[in-house]
Amino acid sequence: MNELSQDQKIFLLRLARQAIEHYLKTGKYLKIEIDDPVLKEKKGAFVTLKTRGQLRGCIGYPLPYKSLVETIIEMAVAAATQDFRFSPLRIEELPDTLIEISVLSLPQPIQNIKEIRVGQHGIIVSKGQAKGLLLPQVPVEYNWDLETYLAHGCLKAGLDPNCWQKGAKIEIFEAEIFSEEELSSAVKA
Repeated sequence: MNELSQDQKIFLLRLARQAIEHYLKTGKYLKIEIDDPVLKEKKGAFVTLKTRGQLRGCIGYPLPYKSLVETIIEMAVAAATQDFRFSPLRIEELPDTLIEISVLSLPQPIQNIKEIRVGQHGIIVSKGQAKGLLLPQVPVEYNWDLETYLAHGCLKAGLDPNCWQKGAKIEIFEAEIFSEEELSSAVKA
């Protein structure tokens, strides 16, 4: 995976916050023009929101549909307003909300679960129309072993927790993960 520069990470985190604030105030998506060819590349990405340490929203594109900038704007707004697990974020909650961005590599199918490196690989578990995705940081946050990780991938897809042993397709990907918390002094500058 091509690493983003510190400046690009800071730009994307600020952009995500501005996109959410703009949408919550106007009901419209932020529009910007950029010259950076890296940020114009089509990339899959997820935006995760945590309010006072608790998950508040997480939505993304697993595949590269749009430019990274467009993806971050849309997914930041979606994480704030469209994650069905939570009520939409209110503008007064935004100052207490931290943003994390995960920029994804292309998913690759695997033949053997031993190819999965917990903490390094995200997983996509699918069978028929059902599909569940977990980012690489999730099993680390919950201290899951490989089998627990796979079971939760199955559950996320709405499938039996043992579907990974029963013919489900498993794909792995890597993510470049960065957050306001990690880059706080630079983001606020």
